[in-house]
Amino acid sequence: MTRKRLILAAIIALLVAAYFFSGADQFLTLENLQSEQERFQAWLAAEPLTVAGGFFLGYVAITAVSLPGATLMTLLGGALFGFGWGLLLISFASTLGATLAALIARTLARAPLERRFAAQLARINAGIAREGAFYLFTLRLIPLFPFFVINLVLGLTRMRLWTFYWVSQLGMLPGTAVYVNAGRELGELESLSGILSPGLIGSFVLIGLFPWLARALVAIGRRRQLARRFDRPRHFDQDIVVIGGGSAGLVASYIASAVKARVALVERHRLGGDCLNTGCVPSKALIRAARVASEIRGAPRYGVSAGEPEVDFAAVMGHVQRAIREVEPHDSRERYEGLGVEVVAGDAILEDPWRVRIREASGERVLTTRHVIIASGARPRVPPLPGLEAVEVLTSDNLWRLESLPEQLVVLGGGPIGCELGQSFARLGSRVALVEMGDQLLPREDRDVAGEVESRLGEEGLAVHLATKALRVVAEETGGHALEVERHDANNELLVERLPFTHLLVAVGRQANVEGLGLEALGVETRPDGTLDVDESLQSVLPNVWACGDVAGPYQLTHAGAHQAWHATVNALFGELKRFRVSYRALPAVTFTDPEVARVGLNEREALEAGTEVEVTRYALSELDRAIAEGTTRGFVKVLTAPGRDRILGATIVGQGAGEMLAEFTLAMTRGIGLNKLLGTIHPYPTHSEAVKATAGVWKNAHKPERLLSWLLRYFAWRRGDDTSGKTPR
Repeated sequence: MTRKRLILAAIIALLVAAYFFSGADQFLTLENLQSEQERFQAWLAAEPLTVAGGFFLGYVAITAVSLPGATLMTLLGGALFGFGWGLLLISFASTLGATLAALIARTLARAPLERRFAAQLARINAGIAREGAFYLFTLRLIPLFPFFVINLVLGLTRMRLWTFYWVSQLGMLPGTAVYVNAGRELGELESLSGILSPGLIGSFVLIGLFPWLARALVAIGRRRQLARRFDRPRHFDQDIVVIGGGSAGLVASYIASAVKARVALVERHRLGGDCLNTGCVPSKALIRAARVASEIRGAPRYGVSAGEPEVDFAAVMGHVQRAIREVEPHDSRERYEGLGVEVVAGDAILEDPWRVRIREASGERVLTTRHVIIASGARPRVPPLPGLEAVEVLTSDNLWRLESLPEQLVVLGGGPIGCELGQSFARLGSRVALVEMGDQLLPREDRDVAGEVESRLGEEGLAVHLATKALRVVAEETGGHALEVERHDANNELLVERLPFTHLLVAVGRQANVEGLGLEALGVETRPDGTLDVDESLQSVLPNVWACGDVAGPYQLTHAGAHQAWHATVNALFGELKRFRVSYRALPAVTFTDPEVARVGLNEREALEAGTEVEVTRYALSELDRAIAEGTTRGFVKVLTAPGRDRILGATIVGQGAGEMLAEFTLAMTRGIGLNKLLGTIHPYPTHSEAVKATAGVWKNAHKPERLLSWLLRYFAWRRGDDTSGKTPR
């Protein structure tokens, strides 16, 4: 493909050179065309098909190679062929040439640019796929923008060439007609500027604005159509009704109340959602207890002997529940009612886009609202595994009701939840087997990152089964149950094994809660992964129904839900004035295993899949003084930058405290701070955060100015009076 691009580039270079060396650029001037007009007319009368065909092909060639002269060719066409035939010829020739120009730009430059600027072009292409035809049509209508620039820029996107062709054909027609009509009076024209008077340019601008006005009118029409279909209320009880009192719903309610909107928050179960009650808070409390047990076992390496820890599992779970109770006031009904939020306990069903029926313990009532924000969260996904109904399945929702430590635990799923909980129960004393269908743990992370976690889990006694497929749950002859799995051995032969368990924990992902809300009847669709189908502003197909958090995806993380909640709320309340699109470019994520895995932005796996060229800088924590002093040298920092530049595209940290160290990289990516500035930032010694600066130092050392340093070497040798012949002084 590179060879073909070089050949095409060479052909175009030859055509451009021939154009200028032949004097064609001097020939295509207004004065020359006026003086040669009679000769052209005589030639056309003598050979009409030859002239028309040659004119058409010449116009296509000039436009395709983006050479100057298309405007004058348009005037000549009007003078030669008249308005009707001239418009017909030039309209098709210009569109065909523009499409060829876009194709040439696409062939020559799109692939290299997509490798280098994958993230930026991905967002542009998403917008092109959604509204590219609309924007192209608007640009074609306004002659303030050079058409050849539009050809080249749109050619670099993923817009379909057929779409580019027909939109250009329609959009360029008014401007082409003006120039062709002016060409009929070619002999009377004094300059090209006389064609487009300020009044005419203003008219084109108004024409160009028409699609925007039309879109606004369509939006108004959609709202009125909805009003007719669903009987829009004249008065509203609330500005926003938020359905779901988890992290996203609480943040949405907080923001709406902060700007003095009237907001009602409906939650069927417990405020705080998964994060407080079954997710972030209890899991981190359990992980901390498990880490203490691990630290006691490892104490002899520091000269402290404490023996094997005695684990009181009931007390551990008491610690977990105590953590939930202490955090609970932050998400309590009292707090949010104090902020002005009407908190309602019950089930919410959308009767129409403006009416929410709430089933409370005391009965039913209907709230009318200008906007609805769906923040109903997600639940653990349980696969349809044969025999599963015969056992009590543990998930991240219900395992917190355990009263005794599982003796033999099988964890199905090697993602973040499976790894965190599997390691924690192993540290507390359970025999744990972890089953992952993929060929590595933490499937979204790089292989070297997952390898560090896998190695540590193996050292701590977990049996890690990779590339292993769960088949069914079976009863054991000796009593109890086992998970039957299959895998390929070293000779690629299929093996079927049984993994006995006293408890089975399923951690294979989460499923959005979309059922029972009345959304399907209103036409609100879901994506293939089950999340609600919303756009980049988090708006659904219904203009006043929005979604955020786990139910909206694509990242089912507490802080991602809070990030989305701000956008959904602000867009709902003020979207008629200004819309904000959600960006996940600098969204951090942490897996709280030991070692921790923390990442923001791209990793090597994603860069490779997207075809993005990156430069990788790596710093081993075994070089960090603080890590050496504490004996926590396992892990590394890995930063991806644009080749030859210090702009951070992503960072991954594996090691103790990785989640805390990641914040500096997240801030840097959010605010456009490069590695050079991180290197110039003073970090306290000795701290883990020095790893960030050290990584920047590794990058800087790889990009040191060798020529300048060689000059400095000679300069200092000269200052010392040494031999400056170029040899390195002894």
